[in-house]
Amino acid sequence: MGARRTLIAALAMTALLGGCSGVPSASRVLRTGDYTEPPLPAKAAPAQTSSPVPPTPVPACDNPTASLRPDGSTHGPTIDAIRARGRLLVGLDPGSNLFSFRDPISGTLAGFDVDIAKEIARDLFGDPERIEYRILNSADRERALEEHTVDVVVKTMSITCERRRNVDFSTVYLMSHQRVLVVKNSGIGGLADLAGKRVCVATGTTSLDLIRRDQPAAAIVTVPAWADCLVVLQQRQVDAVSTDDALLAGLAVQDPYTEVVGDNLSVEPYGVGIPKGNDDMVRFVNATLDRIRTDGTWTRLYQHWLRSVLGPTPGPPQPTYQD
Repeated sequence: MGARRTLIAALAMTALLGGCSGVPSASRVLRTGDYTEPPLPAKAAPAQTSSPVPPTPVPACDNPTASLRPDGSTHGPTIDAIRARGRLLVGLDPGSNLFSFRDPISGTLAGFDVDIAKEIARDLFGDPERIEYRILNSADRERALEEHTVDVVVKTMSITCERRRNVDFSTVYLMSHQRVLVVKNSGIGGLADLAGKRVCVATGTTSLDLIRRDQPAAAIVTVPAWADCLVVLQQRQVDAVSTDDALLAGLAVQDPYTEVVGDNLSVEPYGVGIPKGNDDMVRFVNATLDRIRTDGTWTRLYQHWLRSVLGPTPGPPQPTYQD
């Protein structure tokens, strides 16, 4: 019994000394954690300052927004092939809030561009839902048209002389302007303040070309989709986002701590992209756009999707024709 008491006392003393040694037991280790910066979105390119070498000159053309006049025809080789297939192949981006995005309740695609595409399908088939959507990033739009994997691209696509070398366009269906999106109270008020700042821009866009040309001192982070720009801005991996005000307004709606700042930096006329040489489809799409300008559909779509962020409707852009 005496030996047993001695053993118990020794064990108790060991436990007491262990508790006072200043070395926490495994059950009491406190960890504060290490901070690791979140990774950039997939296929994003890290910040790079633009080269001081001037960009390649943009090819000139008389008026890039001039398109083919509707001729009243509802048939043609392209139109007939689409009708025979039974559905319209539309390229767009599901990450452009207010223009083409997944409705959080129904899961279906919705937005201003989606509704423009539905009006084309309505005139083709008498059914606005006869559409098969092909998901495209901004950099993929021209290639999809050149390879004929889509019939049309309805994806906030600005009409430019350079793009018209490879694809055709409808008349303008919306006029936008490039600006800058920042976190509120950032101290950034426009393009001049982006010198030395990190700016997010989507690959394959006119917005990227403008920032490289007009603010080469900015460090540019390129991403596949505009929704990725909002993520990196929220994670403070960039200081600003720059693109068309219509797209920036859609991002700002998703985060009330952001705001659009600065003057208009460019004029961005949106058109429906169509494969080169599909003249019958160009005229058909322009007939649809003429209809929605005059029957009130365009105004109704603008009021529904864009009025709350872009203000009262300026009215639909009037068409310019080359013939």
